[in-house]
Amino acid sequence: MVETAIPLLDSARERLKAIFGFDDFRGRQAEVVDRVLSGQSTLAVMPTGAGKSLTYQLPATMLDGTCVVISPLIALMHDQLRSARANGIRAATMTSADADWRETQDAYRAGELDLLYVAPERASQPAFRDFLGTAPLALFAVDEAHCVSEWGHDFRPDYRMLRGLMDAFPDVPRLALTATADSQTRRDVMAQLGIPDGGLVLAGFDRPNIRYAIRLRDNPVRQLAALMAEQPGPGIVYAPTRRKVEDLAEKLGAATGRAVLPYHAGLDPQTRAANQAAFVASEDMVIVATVAFGMGIDKPDVRFVAHVGVPKSIEGYYQETGRAGRDGDPARATMFWGAGDFATARQRLAEVDEARRGAEIARLNALAGLVETAECRRAVLLRHFGEDPPAECGNCDNCLEKPGVTDVTELARKLLSAVYRTGQSFGMGHLQKVLTGSEDERVRQRGHDRLSVFGIVGGEDARLLQSVARALQARGDLVATEHGGLALGGSARAILKGESEVEIVVPPKRSKRRRGDSTPNPVGDPLFDALRELRRELAIEGQVPPYVIFHDATLREMAAQRPASLAALGRLPGVGAKKLEAYGEQFLRTIARH
Repeated sequence: MVETAIPLLDSARERLKAIFGFDDFRGRQAEVVDRVLSGQSTLAVMPTGAGKSLTYQLPATMLDGTCVVISPLIALMHDQLRSARANGIRAATMTSADADWRETQDAYRAGELDLLYVAPERASQPAFRDFLGTAPLALFAVDEAHCVSEWGHDFRPDYRMLRGLMDAFPDVPRLALTATADSQTRRDVMAQLGIPDGGLVLAGFDRPNIRYAIRLRDNPVRQLAALMAEQPGPGIVYAPTRRKVEDLAEKLGAATGRAVLPYHAGLDPQTRAANQAAFVASEDMVIVATVAFGMGIDKPDVRFVAHVGVPKSIEGYYQETGRAGRDGDPARATMFWGAGDFATARQRLAEVDEARRGAEIARLNALAGLVETAECRRAVLLRHFGEDPPAECGNCDNCLEKPGVTDVTELARKLLSAVYRTGQSFGMGHLQKVLTGSEDERVRQRGHDRLSVFGIVGGEDARLLQSVARALQARGDLVATEHGGLALGGSARAILKGESEVEIVVPPKRSKRRRGDSTPNPVGDPLFDALRELRRELAIEGQVPPYVIFHDATLREMAAQRPASLAALGRLPGVGAKKLEAYGEQFLRTIARH
């Protein structure tokens, strides 16, 4: 094994340069590729943007037989198909949207495919298993492998049926890939897919190019418009409901003048597909969507992801924000939240199977901790996935502008006491009136002006009541009742007894906003803009998204190095042999004109 690994990787590096235009592997790619080429089954947990697809696409061009890639969404398969073919890799898909499935089957039987993409629903069928037996197989690659685990946040039952397919070909190695799996999910994925102990490659979860920020939601249209003004380039806004998606898309388009489209399952399929295609091809469009959007998008140049409301779990948050900045350029992930988001989320947990409820509650509590923390956001996020990060990252809101923390245990006890004494059935508006001693008719009618908690909060504490209520709801110490009131939950009784403390974050006063390095052309080079315009024209002509031709980072290298020959152009990162042949002369002519 040790003797063959070095020549295998040397050969892989040569192929890496020829096909993808890169001189060497990034992160743990080399280790995963080495294991695949050596026939070892592997679970690779790698952050989004770390180049997971390369770890099977490259070996597929070197091994005898076809690599079968099991992927959850048609859009994702077609995205990867375009990119693979642009690099000269022989690839095909077998989906319900493909009319050329007979040609694909013939190509597979003739050994003319490096990659064959299929959905788990097809892969788990006996007929597909029989079909695979008609030609040599090189590898099974299971993308988004956390869907295998019932402990994962995106469990898909059809993924559980893949083991039978792979066991029918015991000599074919298995590669499972995901960006999002805690330790319990990792163990389950390996057990379900038959990957032996020692087959885990854990590349870490950090996405240092993403700037995390979490803000209290007050006017989402105004807040999102401000974010869009600061952050040019494509963006995704996640909203909790279809109605909210439609409303935000319309209002943001009007407020900003940017192209903004909606995406949700309620749209007719043609509109949904057209909106997704427009976003994938665009260099500045914003799409407002439910979480149904995103797993199928392999768009590398998304410059920001915003959440209007809290996601379902900390894993969901990590995966959704991970759709920003996959090209490695600076990107932003901003969440706008309110206390009601956690109340709704905790109500949803009542519908979860009892066997999974404990894990889901822990995930939601972890998300609440991320929202409420005064510490480094990245550190809290990475510790959730079992890492030991530095105390500060220097690229999140809490590191860039330190928030203050204040002890509000006594005020929290007063609020919880008011909730209890009024019968655990009133909302925050009524509770505030009781606590601040408001002369209110409804308070008097209920007799709440005669309670011991009437009028016990004043001054600065009165202004902090809403913040304390949000913190208690995020922690689960206050929970929403069926009719919109508030009741005690979680550690409320421990707080009332003086056995638990409550602190809240006091946001810093906002200094003048920094734009940061948010533009793809930071030095304002006219050559870069000309190269981008050429890329746009070629993309329209070839009916592919611009990034399939070259990433912004490659165009920046062209503008900086100004190569004068095909040989010099071919030495730049991201310029493989197929793309050099297809586009080299046209880019050289544009460079020469400048």
